[in-house]
Amino acid sequence: MKTRTLGPLSVSEIGYGTMSFASYYGASPEKAEAIRVIRGAHERGVTLFDTAEAYGPWTNEVLVGEALAPVRDEVIIATKFGWNIDQETGERRPGLDSRPGQIRRVVDGMLKRLGIETIDLLYQHRVDPNVPIEDVAGTVKELIAAGKVKHFGLSEAGAATVRRAHAVQPVAAIQSEYSLWTREPEPEILPLCEELGIGFVPWSPLGAGFLTGKVDALAVADASDFRSASPRFAPEAMAANQALVDLLERIAADKQATAAQVALAWLLARKPFIVPIPGTRRLDRVEENLGAADVDLTAAEMSEIEKSASEIEIVGDRLPKAILELSYR
Repeated sequence: MKTRTLGPLSVSEIGYGTMSFASYYGASPEKAEAIRVIRGAHERGVTLFDTAEAYGPWTNEVLVGEALAPVRDEVIIATKFGWNIDQETGERRPGLDSRPGQIRRVVDGMLKRLGIETIDLLYQHRVDPNVPIEDVAGTVKELIAAGKVKHFGLSEAGAATVRRAHAVQPVAAIQSEYSLWTREPEPEILPLCEELGIGFVPWSPLGAGFLTGKVDALAVADASDFRSASPRFAPEAMAANQALVDLLERIAADKQATAAQVALAWLLARKPFIVPIPGTRRLDRVEENLGAADVDLTAAEMSEIEKSASEIEIVGDRLPKAILELSYR
């Protein structure tokens, strides 16, 4: 697989988000199967693997660390801090916590759970309004000097915040939701990445599965699936938003590809510093997603997608209100 750069980091042009193994889409698969899929992704060329302290909490980092232990020197492991999680019990408490002391405690826990000596890419999961971003960046800078972290990233941060953080410790990557139906990063964040040489990592690049055209409305309605609380996955919203899937499937048919591959190929064609991290529990879906790298969208096709997508009004917010309020600060 070809590579791209996230700041100074060289990674596979398509990465892998592992959140789905943490029971956010219903019950998780058996551990052995999860490890098989994660290792299978690496065998097929993936070198960027994304997890977070909050996924579980903690269990996802343990899984990722065990799965990648045999190939540790061949992969980039990214994880995220910032939610208010008790470091003794793992209890998730309300709000955020990016105080310097908490960051240091969290990183020590991450290193043990992942079974590694250094975190390749450490993101702040959400901007904590109670802690100056300069203090956060300064703390990560100290952790880099101590050899516990290699590179710094921000997730769902606003442009002004990124600039302030970058002035203290260079930001290697920004991670935000981005896809054909979630385009908030385009006005400010993508130009800023281009200006400062920062990589951009779209999470949920397939719209939590919706853009694949294979989402089961009944499964989404299950309370154990996080999408059941998402306004965009309400039955009436899904019906209205089907127009975007229809567009992707029309383009896919002409390219002998799938809707998921076209959605990912569109992201790859947007900017050379974009590295999407689709997630899945199935190895055949990993293979399908990686096939997007072979889908070459022409300028005319990109223009057609842009024009047709602009005529489709997406119904429903991308996340519940309480979580949306934590973004782009």
